[in-house]
Amino acid sequence: MSHAQRALAYARRVDALAKILLALVLALAPQRGGQRGGPPFEARPEELAAIKTKTEQIEAAVKELKVKYRDLDQAGDVEVYAKAGRFLLEFPELVASQAAMDHAATVLDQGIERARQLRDGSAPWYSGKKQIHAYYSEIDGSVQPYAVTLPDNYDPSKPARLYVWMHGRQNNTIETEFIFNQQNPRPANPPVADQGQITLDLFGRVNGAGWHWAGEADVFEGIAAVKKRFKIDDKRILLRGFSMGGEGAWHIALHHADAFAAAEIGAGTWSRRAELPDLKPYQYPVLRIWENMEEWALNGFNLPIAGHDGDRDTQVCCLPPPPQGTQTRGQLESSLRVRAQLEREGFRAVGEPNFLRLEGAPDMFLISIDTAHGTSPLVRQRLDAFLKEWGDKGQVSPDQIRFVTYTTRYNRDYWVTVDALERHYERSTVTADRTEGGSKYDIATRNVARLTLREMENAREVQIDGVKLKVKQVAEITFDRTAEGWKVEPRPRWPGRRKTHAMQGPIDDAFLDPFLLVRPTGEPWNAAVNQQALRSLTRFDRLWAKYFRGHPFVKDDKDVTESDMQKYHVVLFGDPGSNRLMARIIAQLKIKWTRESLKWGDKTYTAADHLLAFAHPNPLSPTKYVVFNTGLTITDREYNGDYGMPQWGDWAIVKVKDGADVPELVTAGLFDEQWRWVKEPGE
Repeated sequence: MSHAQRALAYARRVDALAKILLALVLALAPQRGGQRGGPPFEARPEELAAIKTKTEQIEAAVKELKVKYRDLDQAGDVEVYAKAGRFLLEFPELVASQAAMDHAATVLDQGIERARQLRDGSAPWYSGKKQIHAYYSEIDGSVQPYAVTLPDNYDPSKPARLYVWMHGRQNNTIETEFIFNQQNPRPANPPVADQGQITLDLFGRVNGAGWHWAGEADVFEGIAAVKKRFKIDDKRILLRGFSMGGEGAWHIALHHADAFAAAEIGAGTWSRRAELPDLKPYQYPVLRIWENMEEWALNGFNLPIAGHDGDRDTQVCCLPPPPQGTQTRGQLESSLRVRAQLEREGFRAVGEPNFLRLEGAPDMFLISIDTAHGTSPLVRQRLDAFLKEWGDKGQVSPDQIRFVTYTTRYNRDYWVTVDALERHYERSTVTADRTEGGSKYDIATRNVARLTLREMENAREVQIDGVKLKVKQVAEITFDRTAEGWKVEPRPRWPGRRKTHAMQGPIDDAFLDPFLLVRPTGEPWNAAVNQQALRSLTRFDRLWAKYFRGHPFVKDDKDVTESDMQKYHVVLFGDPGSNRLMARIIAQLKIKWTRESLKWGDKTYTAADHLLAFAHPNPLSPTKYVVFNTGLTITDREYNGDYGMPQWGDWAIVKVKDGADVPELVTAGLFDEQWRWVKEPGE
């Protein structure tokens, strides 16, 4: 029997055993609520009381530890247990079973012990192969857990490569379950070969809306946290994910192509919402930001990607699901579609049908034979070889770049940065080649209005879209497209307002960075409008906390400082009567909002029952957003789902809906590239 045949036979045995074990687990599952088809699990009052007592014990210790230790990371390693208990008490409906309740009690006992140890001057959890740590998130100040696994031959004096793992769907895996499961792993796939790597297991804010917003932040904040504690080789950070983690890894890899040495991406749903007939003109374009992994596939040119899944995957392939009776290959479809797009970009797939490599690009696509939603031993071996190859090579700044984007939020690939587009949400590409030791550059662009090139210390000549420019040998040069062609731009910033990186919309973009919710304290012009705004604030705070596991920063309008506006996107709720910051900003932006009326564009609305929601550069702090009267505009269910679709574009006029958390949408739209109101097509 050949090696491949033995691997295939082994895979079949593993798959059969997994099915038997799953049946046993379901048969033996606790019957006190939470069972399939039964009532939801509810913790007993005495269990919640015990959780409360333990949580308060840890919280009291954390107060002492924060005074004693200037290193907040150590205190955070304890506080994350208090946070786990506090959020369990706040959202007990996320505890899905008696086992999860028992796990929570065990984990909080560990937190109590950690607090005692740190008060005595020791932190033994810093040793051992498996370690649980935490970091404080910049986006909302919350403390978030993560797990680290050290290799057998770990040498703390030498920089190590880092594997970053993005988990699959875990709708009820709150902090206590994450910590318990990391300490009691249940391997479902063949183990990954040890190449001397440290492995980071991310919490991902439960599902993090499919690893978006706070979920996306968790990837990079988790990496930064590990780098503070361990020596990590910056050029050897490799991304891995499967299932929902695969969906998230497609998003992270293709939007941050220069952040990793390679990416191993398994399964993952893809979105077909762009095919829906009822999308509005301001909804369809923004789908190209997060829900179109195929259209971003070209970025695999500068990032080695290994896409894979089993040939018998029966998981839901896409969202929304295809029409009943449609033949699909489950979540294998995601890598098949990315590969097909790369072939359309000009990179031919060659090799075995189930092990294809691309000519001219570093990517490969594998299929695990006779395997459901998983990885066969043979494919695992090939993936390990892929990770070793690119981990050994490490990242090297390339002389050729092929880059695509649809938004200036994701605008960088090594030494190329797209600072501005001619039109957002349309395909924008840069083909860049440097030769002769970096002295000569040949650039071709599409839909790009401003471009910055770095690593230009040896540059002498740059040709962009046929225009030859003599340049100085400096680290960084910016170019503007004008009516006459491209020119060197000496000014670091655009004059006036312009959509540019992290300041381009839609409204939901403001929640990728640190933000501050601002409550109104003044006398509202219209009580119904103010109450609607406050309901929206409360809803957003609750949903962010429940599913993204951290309450946002909140201040009263009278307490917001100038430094707050320099540090945060400010999210203002109320009307210009109740919120003093809103009054200052509408005056600066010349928005005509009075007690009686709200004029927006070419229409006027009654101020008694209408309010403005939007994201716009803050005139009091132009590098930050100001947002009016909304948090994320995605639906409630999408906080814990695969994708979240922005509902309102850059701006919306909404109407009071009595008793409802979400107001009635009247109209919405997108600003143009200069942040000006434009009439939407079809209006």
